[in-house]
Amino acid sequence: MLEKFLTKTHFASMEDFRENLELKIPDHFNFAYDVMDAWAETDPDKLAMIWVNDKGQERKLTFRDFKVESDKVAGYLDSIGIGKGDMVMLILKRRLEFWTVMLALHKIGAIAIPATFLLTSKDIEYRCKSAEIKAIICCGDEPILSNVTKAEPKCPFLEKMISIGPSVPEGWEDFHAGVAAAKPWERGDFINESTDPFMLYFTSGTSDEPKMVLHNHTYAIGHIVTAAYWHNLTPESLHLTYSDSGWGKAVWGKLYGQWIAGACLFVYDHEKFVPTDLLKLIEKYRITSFCAPPTIYRFLIREDFNKYDLSSLKWCTTAGEALNPTVFEIFHEKTGIWIYEAFGQTETTLTLGTFPWMKPRPGSMGVPNPAYDIDIITADGRSAEVGEEGIIAIRTDKKTPLGLFMCYYRNPKLTRKSWHDGVYYTGDVAYRDSDGYFWFLGRNDDIIKTSGYRVSPFEVESAIMTHPSVVECAVTGVPDPEGLRGFVIKATIVIAKEFRSHIATPESTEKFVKEIQNHVKKITAPYKYPRVIEFVETMPKTISGKIRHVEIRERDARKED
Repeated sequence: MLEKFLTKTHFASMEDFRENLELKIPDHFNFAYDVMDAWAETDPDKLAMIWVNDKGQERKLTFRDFKVESDKVAGYLDSIGIGKGDMVMLILKRRLEFWTVMLALHKIGAIAIPATFLLTSKDIEYRCKSAEIKAIICCGDEPILSNVTKAEPKCPFLEKMISIGPSVPEGWEDFHAGVAAAKPWERGDFINESTDPFMLYFTSGTSDEPKMVLHNHTYAIGHIVTAAYWHNLTPESLHLTYSDSGWGKAVWGKLYGQWIAGACLFVYDHEKFVPTDLLKLIEKYRITSFCAPPTIYRFLIREDFNKYDLSSLKWCTTAGEALNPTVFEIFHEKTGIWIYEAFGQTETTLTLGTFPWMKPRPGSMGVPNPAYDIDIITADGRSAEVGEEGIIAIRTDKKTPLGLFMCYYRNPKLTRKSWHDGVYYTGDVAYRDSDGYFWFLGRNDDIIKTSGYRVSPFEVESAIMTHPSVVECAVTGVPDPEGLRGFVIKATIVIAKEFRSHIATPESTEKFVKEIQNHVKKITAPYKYPRVIEFVETMPKTISGKIRHVEIRERDARKED
């Protein structure tokens, strides 16, 4: 299948990859027809997915199964008036229906809007109004049903509320009954342009209101690099990406590129993350490739890997946040496997990565994906020198790369603010070393100015994470109480349960704070140690699981007031 979209599929070195990667774009590309239905025709019995849940249920589906099921779902959606250009939001957790609905929406030309089950009624109302959503397809669970029902009267464009069960309230469509009754979709003369919109994501809102990121059909082709040359997948791979279907990481890791590469997806549908359950599944099903955000690795490395046979696991990757070097090193010590890091945004596919021909460097995002023209641009508009910080940027003056978004939907002003003069500015600050590896420093808004220095919160977080007590931490700037330094560095920390006794009294807490401060001073420059430390039970996070630094800053500002 890769041959359909690449002029060359196998590369001998990073230099070969950089010089000879070339993606081909069909004029009328549609992933559901040109990949999934094509697999169903050429290799119908090939396993496409193993789906299991935390209740012990298991299903194995071939590419033929996905063609048949997606045609049924497409026929149902067509029968209730959903068609080309209509906006449809999916709140489906890790249910199997997510994949059949996504393929069905592509087949009829509707625009898919994956969304997390953590949305409140206000979140749903905001999305429905902003994107003029016509239908919502969701799990028949609480509080999802109640939140959608509560929002519905305030959503003037919402015509259909569809539940996949188990509960189907009054006023809702029964998804499975409708699919069973409808005539399967036939493509007929349906055709779309490759440049037609087909997916919209709301950003996670780390620093502002969620933005609507619109992608066209070529976005799926852009994820070939993600799957074939970062996840390192082949038709023999069994790949698990840990992600809820409402996160952008789901389509990064458990849909487009993976199926173009011919890999089999492993999906674990569950309600609560338990590290040992994940390790048991890797052992039982002989999973070969694993991808998860750094948070998951932080919990996994606290388990006893000697209790499990993980010999099938050959390749591990991470994205979503920068990976702290200490997690990288401990995971390698336990498994012998390097974690290959990558960087991208809701607005892009993978833009920076560590690829099979490279050795990962702890804390580095890797090097540019050859499909993108990546640069680091300084505040005065120059290309940054080696070691000089600036904004990660994508140059589009020569061509717009596959995978880069079309626009912020219905917000041309915001689009122009981020993408102008032939350059898209990601807003992420980094520097590159003499070998071309990129090193993340933080979001532009997160960089801390203290005592005349610019301090990367990620660098301080990485130092704090090397202390054995720390599970998670977030570093922000707070006004200096002494009024001398402008801002001082603050660390908000979640510690492991076995260290809770260290913060049981004011005296023990003060002693423990000094211990962590001295630890950081030894790891990094003394002026970078956190003068303020707060211990918390949980971190404020976005719906995609990223620590929300802006919320910590806002909370601290309210305390000052």
